[in-house]
Amino acid sequence: MSESAELTGPRTRIPSEGVAETAASERDIGVKVGDNLVEVKNLTVKFGGLLAMDDVSFNIKRGEILGLIGPNGAGKTTCFNAMTGVYKPTSGQVLLEGKLLNGMKQHKITRAGLARTFQNIRLFGEMTALENVVVGLDARHKTSVVGALLRLPRHIREEKSAIERGMALLEFVGIADQAATLSRHLPYGSQRRLEIARALATDPKVLCLDEPAAGFNPAEKEELMQLIRIIRDDGYTVLLIEHDMKLVMGVTDRIVVLEFGKKIADNIPSVIREDPKVVSAYLGEPEDDFA
Repeated sequence: MSESAELTGPRTRIPSEGVAETAASERDIGVKVGDNLVEVKNLTVKFGGLLAMDDVSFNIKRGEILGLIGPNGAGKTTCFNAMTGVYKPTSGQVLLEGKLLNGMKQHKITRAGLARTFQNIRLFGEMTALENVVVGLDARHKTSVVGALLRLPRHIREEKSAIERGMALLEFVGIADQAATLSRHLPYGSQRRLEIARALATDPKVLCLDEPAAGFNPAEKEELMQLIRIIRDDGYTVLLIEHDMKLVMGVTDRIVVLEFGKKIADNIPSVIREDPKVVSAYLGEPEDDFA
């Protein structure tokens, strides 16, 4: 790749301008950078008698990396699932560019522009890395089933474009050299990167990452921080759930903190680090987790 600079690690590279342009096709986003792209309003989720989320509200601004953190059981993944259609909120609203997402099916929420990865990797093991990304690109294709079966010109054009963009996305996340490898044979870190590439393939307005550093060693976490910054610098908005406080403090622009299903803080990392309510919520963890 021409004029690219290595990041920490052997395969992670800053994509060249051409690769970035191919990987990130034009996204039609109706709000300006810095304005609210996602609005979570009074979101409440109950499971029987259990109150998992209690009247939580926050915004995600276009162009920022927002961290969503909290101790185990705080409601972070429940919030993710309610936003992306896995769970149906008991009450409250989730809006993307002012459009209500409540009640929409998961694939329609993805098509609307809210894409996610999962804490537990969910790749197609018998497909190659490239094929997994092409599956994500299918969300934007317009070819009918008949057109695909008959291999009509539109289908052929979309197929060629998908392969080119799929390769660009694999290069963008640093694993283009493993494009032909079955995903189940990829190293763990590469599988995590592949999940991110597949989510990016849907042209998201907001990329939601659920525990992307789970199982990573310190060097891999540093590489991931670099990749998340590159993704944001290329025009994406990122929502990040992560337990690793050093990673969150090092990569986010703003942090929302949950405890027992309630929001207890919403501010920039330097303020969150000193917030007594946040420190209290994390009592029992080593102090240098916030360093």
